[in-house]
Amino acid sequence: MKNAYVVGHITVKNEEKWNEYRNKVPATLEPWGAELVLRGKLNSVLSGNHSHTDTVVIRFPNIKLLDSWYLSKEYQSLIPLRQEAAELELLSFEE
Repeated sequence: MKNAYVVGHITVKNEEKWNEYRNKVPATLEPWGAELVLRGKLNSVLSGNHSHTDTVVIRFPNIKLLDSWYLSKEYQSLIPLRQEAAELELLSFEE
């Protein structure tokens, strides 16, 4: 099976709520065998346009587990907090 990835491009609106969200997400990932690959701040845009300041990359063993995580009640319950905390584009990729 091919690895799958969630890539999030993030602009934080509320630092306190963002920290709360960030601290709760890892517990939702564990049951799906996911691993945080990158959590970083933008250094520079080398080509094109990019408006977000932060990026996160999470690896899953396969796309089915990624989709199951995203649709899980545990993660879905965090979405309202995420929406208050940040502007976010969340994408999924498969190798």
